[in-house]
Amino acid sequence: MTKSRKLKIGIDNYGLYPLGLNLLETMQWAQNNGAKGVQFSGLMLGKGETVSAADLRDIKKFAVDNSMYVEWGGGQHVPYDTATWEKKDILAVNKKAAEEAEILGTRIVRSCSGGLFRWDPKSPKIEILLQEMARSLREQRQMLRDHNIILAIETHFEFTTFELLKVFEYCEAEPEDYLGICLDTMNLIVMLEDPLLAAERILPWVVSTHIKDGGLFLESEGFRVFPVELGQGVVDLQRIIQLLSKHDRDINLSVEDHGGDFLIPVFDPVFLSKFPDLTVLELSRLVNTAKKAETSGLPPAVKRENWYQVCEQRIRNDLHNLENIMG
Repeated sequence: MTKSRKLKIGIDNYGLYPLGLNLLETMQWAQNNGAKGVQFSGLMLGKGETVSAADLRDIKKFAVDNSMYVEWGGGQHVPYDTATWEKKDILAVNKKAAEEAEILGTRIVRSCSGGLFRWDPKSPKIEILLQEMARSLREQRQMLRDHNIILAIETHFEFTTFELLKVFEYCEAEPEDYLGICLDTMNLIVMLEDPLLAAERILPWVVSTHIKDGGLFLESEGFRVFPVELGQGVVDLQRIIQLLSKHDRDINLSVEDHGGDFLIPVFDPVFLSKFPDLTVLELSRLVNTAKKAETSGLPPAVKRENWYQVCEQRIRNDLHNLENIMG
């Protein structure tokens, strides 16, 4: 049996967007608050900066000097403009992100292309999206290998773990090669997956994380899902982290937290038909979880527009709570 290991706890920069920090300031915030690294899953440069090679080298030096990890973002995997559903060439986007990550000295580039496709009646059928995604990623294989990059596709509001495994098969990819998974532990619920079962399903491919807890309520229109402070929600973080700690590679635990909520209209048969891999077991587990949450005293969702008021303290709490969860 593979021995479990202590994993590094850090942050994803998304939760700190309201502060308008630049890259180095984000690293300093992380260090000052006990985090061991930063995943820059996206950039919102609040002071008008552009990212230069010199900036990236400064971040790399700061990380090395302070024994911190850095993971990069900016990747995409759906070759469509999701506002218009016109075809889009994402090679240049991913090449730029790969070149930046290479300067940083990290193999990880997190990829996200939007989401909530099943909520949009104008979106192409999921199987078409999967096929076009696989075609595009196969064409990028050598580029990513040349830069020694793993494109870490986030378990976002785009595809289920069942579907992502199909894409890896279509791409004839293997774990640790050029494609992987950024495991967002709460987003799995939005895609009607039990977080623990989904983590077990996709585990060989996981190379990075968004550690996020969630609230889950059953309403008249369906499930209501929203982020909550780590340890206060319905995600079995302890068991998921135990799985990750026995992985063949060291996986960093990047806390991601934010405001907002998501309605999943599970009583709509047309919507539900868009999840062909959904099993009775998995759906029943989510229903049972939601029923238990009714009496568990879950904290309310934070509105997106109010996130700026609580983001720093909430992420500090998340870091502290995650240390306790790990034991």
